[in-house]
This record gives sequence, C-alpha cells and structure tokens, in this order.
Amino acid sequence: MPGIVALALFAAALPGAVVQRPVANMYSRPTEDADVVSQAIYGANVGLMEQKEGWARIRTADDYTGWTPVAALRTGQSYATHGRVAEVQSLFAHIYREANVTRHAPVVTVPFETRLEVIAEPPDNTRWLEVRLPDDRSGWVQSGDVAFDAKPLGIPEMLALSKRFLGLPYTWGGTSSFGYDCSGFAQMLCRRRHVYMPRDAQPQADWSGLAPVEQKDLAPGDLLYFGSSDMKITHTGVYLGDGQFIDATTFQTPMVRIDDLNDPHWKRLLVAMRRVK
Repeated sequence: MPGIVALALFAAALPGAVVQRPVANMYSRPTEDADVVSQAIYGANVGLMEQKEGWARIRTADDYTGWTPVAALRTGQSYATHGRVAEVQSLFAHIYREANVTRHAPVVTVPFETRLEVIAEPPDNTRWLEVRLPDDRSGWVQSGDVAFDAKPLGIPEMLALSKRFLGLPYTWGGTSSFGYDCSGFAQMLCRRRHVYMPRDAQPQADWSGLAPVEQKDLAPGDLLYFGSSDMKITHTGVYLGDGQFIDATTFQTPMVRIDDLNDPHWKRLLVAMRRVK
C-alpha cells in the first residue's frame, strides 16, 4: 500500500492528460518506427513527462513510461475520477451518438476496463446510459456493457473471466481486449482481484507482492513464469489447475489460449511459480 500511495502522489505531481484513442501505443522512442513497450486505453489518465515534435512521454498508472503521439491525448485534463463512473465489462463496447444501435455507426468502440463518466440514466429507458467522452462529446452506451463499483474477484471468478478472452490475438505490448501480451494479460487478471503488480514478466516474478511456490503445491490462480532462467524470464501465464494454464502466447497459435505444463515446450521453460501474498 505505501508503494501505491507514493506512486499516486508522484503521478499527481505530473501534468495530466487523458487518452482519446481506443488504444494508444506507447513506444520506446518518439517514432512509430520504434518498438511498442506498452499501451494506454481510452479514458486513461496519464502523467506527462516531456513533449517534443508531436510526441509525449507519458507515465501510466502502473508506473510504466513510453512515447505516444500527442494527437492521442487531451492534455491538461483528468477523466472519470469522480461522480458516477461506469466500467466496461464486455470485451468491447460500442458508444453511439444517440440511444439507438441502428441509426448511425458507433462513435467509438472501447475495450474492456474502459472507465466512462455517466451524465444521465434515463428512468424511462434503462437500457442506455449517456456518457461524457474524454473530448467532451456526449455518447450513449448500453447498460449491459458496463458495471458500477465492480467488486474485486475471487480466484474462481477471475479464472472464469480469463476464459472469456480465449482466442483474442496476441499483441506485443498489448494491455487491452484488442490484444494482450503475456504479462499484460496476467496483470489484467490480477488487477480484477485488486492486486496491482508490475507490467512486465520479470519484474512481476521479482515483485514483493508475490511469494514463491513449488510446482507440487501449485493451486489455481498461481502465476507461472517461463524463460531460460529465473533471471531471464520472458513469458507468463495463470495456472488453472490439473496441469493447465491460460496465457497470451505466440507459440504455435498467437492468441490467448489454454496450454499444458506437460507439453515439452513449456516443461523445459518453466523456471518460477508465484502466489499472491
């Protein structure tokens, strides 16, 4: 908790911005020719560290930094930090210009976990919520796509949730339902338990919030780490039980899928196992 408080205070000291794209890539350098290191999703509040030539170096809530186009941001703003806030619980949610799915195409399609400022809840049409978007436009989202005050999940509920993402594409640097990478997927699942661990696989395995566990003692919900050694971890997944785990992988089929620890590929690479303390 002290680390989270310190991070929140640090982020509060930075100038702010809000992400205006469904998913904003974060690059290692201020160019799209650089590698993607992570992503920030629609409506996310980020800290501005520096700007140059149409690019901004941002810091996300999980203390990750990278460069994104200034055009992807609305600077000097915060969003969905108070008042009535809904969070997208569907894999994706269309937001429309009016409370109707047939008249016009969606204004924007946003990923799972997007937070939205609710400005109206018509009592005569509970199917729809009116929301204020980060660019100050209003839009309408179907109430079945969102939830208010989502409670932390237990392990069985978290594992059930994980299977909703099966078949989604693997995306390097991905942190959204448009495509996750391995550590982004595991981080998201832990976040649904209100466990806020680091972004990348090696820092996750080294994180003080996780405890080592032996393979014979593995339980559903434990985290698995793979690599050439426990100091060179390159992949992670979440244990389901009975020797199976779920992960976002490029092995054989690049997607979120269920794998088997007895598969020779995974058996030789398993180097660390962790449990949330």
